[in-house]
Amino acid sequence: MKWLILILGIAANASASVLVKLAMMPPRRFPSLAEPLAALSNWPFWLGLGLYGAAFLLYAAALARLPLNVAHPVLTSGAVATVAALSILVFHEAFYWTTVVGILLVIMGVALITVKVT
Repeated sequence: MKWLILILGIAANASASVLVKLAMMPPRRFPSLAEPLAALSNWPFWLGLGLYGAAFLLYAAALARLPLNVAHPVLTSGAVATVAALSILVFHEAFYWTTVVGILLVIMGVALITVKVT
């Protein structure tokens, strides 16, 4: 259950980042002093904000079940890797081999941090 909570936290965090990016792309604009009420109709922004809140709550729930030195690296690196993948799929952003190597190194680093050696 503790790992499911952490995975859901990663998914919520990464989805929120994608939605906020989407909220800042044309034709949407946020914020604007010229049209302050336009922000109210920017649903990706508000959904992303809500998902950031959900990610925080899931992170707090994961911290109740996992050590901080495990939960934090797994959540942050998982979110980074997921956002990198989603940026390719959703926004067709460039993905270089160095990005793949970097993500693999982060995963290996987190695995080394979380493994228990006796």
